[in-house]
Amino acid sequence: MSDTGGHVGGAGLDTETLGMMLEALDEFVGHALTPQRQLELDHEDVCPEDTVRAMSDPEQLGVQLIFVPEAYGGMDGGAFDSYRVCEVMARHDIGLATAVFATFLGSDPILVGATEEQKQQWLGAIAERGVVFAYGATEPDAGSDLGALKTTAVRIETDGEVTGYRINGRKQWISNGSIADMYTILARTPEGPSWFVVEKGTAGFTTAHPEDKHGIRLSNTAALFLDDVEIPAANLIGGVEGAGLVQAQQVFGYTRLMVAAFGLGGGWEALDRAIAYSLERHQGGAPLAEKQGFTHKLIVPHAVRLEAARAYMEDTADKIDRGLGTNGAMNTEGAISKLMATEAGNAAADAAIQAHGGYGYTREYVVEKIKRDVRITTIYEGTSEIMEMTIARDRWQQHLKTSGRYYQDRAAALDALHASHPTVGAAIAAVAARALAAVLESCRVARLTRNQHVLFRLGELICWVECAQAAAERAAAAIDGRLHEKSPTRFDGNALAAMSRVFAREAAQRAGVDGVRWVAGSVTAGSADVSGLLASIPHDAIRTAQAGLLDDMDRVADVLYARATS
Repeated sequence: MSDTGGHVGGAGLDTETLGMMLEALDEFVGHALTPQRQLELDHEDVCPEDTVRAMSDPEQLGVQLIFVPEAYGGMDGGAFDSYRVCEVMARHDIGLATAVFATFLGSDPILVGATEEQKQQWLGAIAERGVVFAYGATEPDAGSDLGALKTTAVRIETDGEVTGYRINGRKQWISNGSIADMYTILARTPEGPSWFVVEKGTAGFTTAHPEDKHGIRLSNTAALFLDDVEIPAANLIGGVEGAGLVQAQQVFGYTRLMVAAFGLGGGWEALDRAIAYSLERHQGGAPLAEKQGFTHKLIVPHAVRLEAARAYMEDTADKIDRGLGTNGAMNTEGAISKLMATEAGNAAADAAIQAHGGYGYTREYVVEKIKRDVRITTIYEGTSEIMEMTIARDRWQQHLKTSGRYYQDRAAALDALHASHPTVGAAIAAVAARALAAVLESCRVARLTRNQHVLFRLGELICWVECAQAAAERAAAAIDGRLHEKSPTRFDGNALAAMSRVFAREAAQRAGVDGVRWVAGSVTAGSADVSGLLASIPHDAIRTAQAGLLDDMDRVADVLYARATS
């Protein structure tokens, strides 16, 4: 259960191949992990290592081939393929998905920084033999701060030549910690943090008893102990010291997108179970599904947020696959994807328990387990708070570099989208973007980003506004028949447009109201510095945009419950 990692998307599978893989994955895991076995493993806190290895075995499922380049025996899957695979795995079990994902994380430093010979050796082992990897970066006292690394790798020299390294340190929260065959370990060398490959069974290398976790109990999570572990110099990834942090940071956008898919899959699985339950459960002479007070609190808002997250995730995945984006690695976009999808998934799972009433609080009803599992997605691969910081810092720089035009320009693009697609909520999203621009400028004038809490809250507001834009764009693409060919087609363009309108209204409300709260709450009453800027926030437009909200929520509920509409 690592806090960091990365992987670069490949050229991508064709749509038919991806469809076949998703179908095979769904069938394989459904057969190997029956509901009864799943609950038993969760109760006993046991990782189904046999299933993990079977999924990695190229003679059985070979799911890891998606993530390995063709040059090393894999299928060269891209970021879009990976997101779809991770969502399907998470719908079955996020713990099992985490165990499989750990091999992908473990191979990331190799893919990004290894020599060609090392790639052939270690990536080839994953593709050909289904070797299970673990990713050893996180430490007990460092957490997500890789710069606070304490594990050391001391050179072993023979006749003036470096022939090996002696590693000492501890690693914490490592997925596949006690079942992996190989480990990528981040350690500090004289030239800086560097990655090494350590094989299981190496003298001095041991693992702790698996952690007794709140959730994802089907994943193996354990601490690693390295006491005078000697490895050959050839196990230094890339053969050059000091490149570890650069290699780790290159691909955050990709790995955080995959964890976002875990949140998306877990959230939708919980929500779909709640929808099914509400069709059967009667109260007051009618099914819960027919009660607006139930659907509009516990179902509709969560479906809307999950699909807004999907819109942003798909845009990010597509840009990664096409080598686009403003910052190469798409770290900020990966952070936005993860923040929205995992927070939405966690909230949806919580609502699903509430939707089941007392039954939802029992282990027999799987929503209780899903809630415990999906909770970790807001923590590993960087907590939600780290995502907020990452988002705010980057977009704050964009605001400064563009003299405050960054979100004004996004608003203008949304106005243009509204002109061609007036039903997708783009005009409301534009209002949200303009409100955010005014809030950011107020923070600049009054120097409010010196307050860490304000900076983090800006990250949250930015996430909502950018997801509102992505949702509107995806709805327009669906209406025009331009959705990505690998995108799921559960909802048509009109349904996505209604969802987009609901989400955009909330984004505008948050940007305007919450933005004012944190600006006004950080300055003295009546501050001349920001009073004019706060007055420029389009509060009237935000209020006006709320018109029709309940009707749109009714439309979304009708779609979710497949009810005929006039």
